[in-house]
This record gives sequence, C-alpha cells and structure tokens, in this order.
Amino acid sequence: MTQQAIWLSEEDVTSLVSLKDAVFALEDGVRQLGEDSAFNIPKALGSFGDASSMHSLGSAMTSAGFCGYKNWINTPDGAKAVFVLFDSKAGSLLAMIEANCLGQLRTSAMTALGTKWVARPGTNDMAMIGTGRQALAQVAAVNIVRPLERIRIWSPTPEKRRAFCASITEQFPIEVIEADSLEHALEGAPLVTTVTRANAPFLKAPMLQRGAHLNAVGAILPHSAEFEQALFERIGFIVVDDVSNAQKASRELIDYFDKGHGAGQWDRVRPLGKVVANQEKAGADCDVTLFKSMGMGISDLTVAILAYQRAVQAGRGRSIPLMPKSEIRWAS
Repeated sequence: MTQQAIWLSEEDVTSLVSLKDAVFALEDGVRQLGEDSAFNIPKALGSFGDASSMHSLGSAMTSAGFCGYKNWINTPDGAKAVFVLFDSKAGSLLAMIEANCLGQLRTSAMTALGTKWVARPGTNDMAMIGTGRQALAQVAAVNIVRPLERIRIWSPTPEKRRAFCASITEQFPIEVIEADSLEHALEGAPLVTTVTRANAPFLKAPMLQRGAHLNAVGAILPHSAEFEQALFERIGFIVVDDVSNAQKASRELIDYFDKGHGAGQWDRVRPLGKVVANQEKAGADCDVTLFKSMGMGISDLTVAILAYQRAVQAGRGRSIPLMPKSEIRWAS
C-alpha cells in the first residue's frame, strides 16, 4: 500500500500560519523543551568560500510524536531552506516544507518570546537597530506581546532607514522616529532589538539605559558580534534560546564565557525553555537583561507542525507518494 506525504510551498506556509499563530505555538514548544518532553539536536554548520554556509538543525517533541530537521544553505547569491517532518512514533515521513518563510516566522516569534519572558513588564518603547529583511517581522513580533507606542529606527544607510520608517507607519499605529544616529535611537529606550550583519561590535555598554532589555538577533556566526564585551558587566539576566548553539557559534558569549572575565561561568546563561517552564525572572536589582537568539530546532519544528496540521485539515499541499522499499542490485 502506497503511503502519502505532502509538499508545502512557501505560499502554503504563509497562508496557513500567521506570525501571531507562530508566537503562541512556539511558546508551547519552548515550554515542552523546558519540561524535558522535547529536545534539540545541536546545529551542524559548515562554512565555505568567502561568505557561504550550510546548516542543519534537528529536534523532537516526544510527547507530541513529531521530529524533524531543517536544512539550509546561505550564499552571497541566494539562500534556501527545506524542513523535513517525521512521525516519531510510526517512523514515517509526513511532509517536506519550503522553509525560508518558516524560518522568518520562527526567528521573529522567538524575539517576541524573549521580550515577553525576559524584559521588564510594561515596556512599550523600542529602538530597532537594523532595517534589513528580518527587521519588519521583528517589529511585528514584539508588537504582539508588548503593544508598542513608539519605535526609534536606525541603520547606517539613510535611504533604507527612511523606507523602513515608511513601512512601519503604513502598517502599525505606532509613533515612528527616524534616528539620525545610533546614540539618538538608544537614548532612553527600554527595549532594544539589534538585527544586523555586523562583524565588529558597535553597541557600547554606556549606550543602554538602566533597566533596558536587549534582543540580540544578529551575529549568529562565530565571526560576528553586535555588542562589546563590557556590556556583560551590566547584564544581570542572560537568556538564550539554546545554550549549546550559543557555546558553538555566538562570538559575543564565547569571548566572554570561554576567554574573558566570565570564563567558566556558563551557568549564568539560562535556556529560555527553563525560564518559561519555571517562570524565572530577573532580580529587582538587575541592570540590563539580554536575550540572545541563535536558532534551535524546536522553534522550526513547532511552526512546521502547525503548518502541517492545518494543511491536512484544509486539504492543502501537493501529495507525495511514498513507495514500498525496493530491492537493491549488487551490480549494474
């Protein structure tokens, strides 16, 4: 008997799952991770050429009965991702999913959760540093969990900065300030999100106000960094999506906890799953809080499961016949 899997396109994913859907689905997946009913597999990363890389992230939700891998390549000429979803109980293939949009959904949804669980309550004024392809979804995601009243925008290219400000004004009822400098954007901002391609640290410790929360979304490869090491002396609560991936690929954390003043103190770094499951909070005397998102399998898996389940319910996707095992030949 021929079994069936389905192929979901980028359009299928975006029509079936909204960013708000992704935030709430991911929160449940992260909680399961903290309760040890789900697990991540450390990222496999290969770099080649001047600026190309290939990646694989796996995870499983053992209670729910799903597991899978997202595999992707990123080069100066393009990037493509595919998620492979399995039934972890039956050992069968359920779906293959184009995953560029899925990745954007989970990346921004993770920032929303970092803001919800790590930042102080009531903050509604954010500085957005960076106006690239991830930035708009980052604003939308934070706005879901902390409805924003004001946003300050800065990036080094004036034309891109103005275009981004116009996009925010068109889509959200938020006061938008186009900052003329990084310092102007950060002055007095209780929420800060950085999503840049910076290789060298540009965010200096004195730039953040006391009580500020930083979502450090860029710099997810070992050669990249967005904030200087001195900031760690002010950070009282450090949360990451996945500690193992941070130890492997976050230059900022590696330089501090492996080589710098914080050497041997990785226990200061809390996984978001445990923060959510145990409802951990920053202490009253905490100066700055940090959420560092590196990418982890559970975040992709939760969105993939939701897209798959809704596709089955709606009859969406292209059917893929799965044929019975065939006998191999010993010679041609």
